[in-house]
Amino acid sequence: MFAYIVRRILATIPVMAIVALFVFSLLYIAPGDPAAVIAGDQATPDDVERIRASLGLDRPFLVRFGEWVFRILQGDLGVSIFTNLPVTTMIQQRLEPTFSLMILTLCLAVAIAVPMGVVAAWKQGTLIDRAVMGFAVMGFSVPVFVVGYLLAYVFALELDWLPVQGYTAFSNGFFPWLENLILPAIALGGVYIALIARITRATMLEVLQQDYIRTARAKGAGQRSILFLHALKNAAVPIVTVIGIGVALLIGGAVVTESVFAIPGLGRLTVDAILRRDYPVIQGVILLFSFIYVIVNLAIDLMYTLFDPRIRY
Repeated sequence: MFAYIVRRILATIPVMAIVALFVFSLLYIAPGDPAAVIAGDQATPDDVERIRASLGLDRPFLVRFGEWVFRILQGDLGVSIFTNLPVTTMIQQRLEPTFSLMILTLCLAVAIAVPMGVVAAWKQGTLIDRAVMGFAVMGFSVPVFVVGYLLAYVFALELDWLPVQGYTAFSNGFFPWLENLILPAIALGGVYIALIARITRATMLEVLQQDYIRTARAKGAGQRSILFLHALKNAAVPIVTVIGIGVALLIGGAVVTESVFAIPGLGRLTVDAILRRDYPVIQGVILLFSFIYVIVNLAIDLMYTLFDPRIRY
């Protein structure tokens, strides 16, 4: 087991190296001359050359890449072109809203989707099953921004139950924090809930046909015990896998959701940086999101043996 953990951790190194190479290459694969685009139409040739020098575009690619990686290993993500602030500082200022939104969405999605999938498998072919599958199809079909605007219109503007936008720090109280995030979390979690519910249902249907489930029923085990102790435990590996893969949905959806609800998080920072062609900020945020995704999937791999003792590495 220890050897497997070490191998999986070491395997993340080349993955992050490839990601870093791609992120750094954004300056070079972007259409047009990045220095000219950043300088604007009214810039002089001297302005363009100054920006080119600040971005390092006048030096060889490999030299710049090596220097960039060396700075990253020291925790230096560069300096924003427009604000002249360290990218690390800008990310730290926006980290709490995005992480709060993602964690709340993840908790809501798992708490809602897993029981939905279990009940749908138990009631296969009934109205409950069709309702769950209908919700799953709708969750995949309706874009996040449409759900966000509908929720904001109904619960914030019409009913005036919740704030329509903004963010309250967790340090200011749990309920004010929750009031600002509950609508964005529901909007962002729609697709995630649909994905987890469908995978849970499909996996549970397969597990419920196994011999040990029939043996548990023959021994007089209760339905709740069969579903949540025997069946769900053995169906956990595919469910946990799709939860880890779905983190990419949260990362991508956070950009749209934060724009809809005016949450000052990393998603808004990314959109602003893209519109201004602030490449150091873009590179830093993408690198952070990629690192989070790799670490989450590493943790999922390491959790397999906890859910299924039959797995041995």
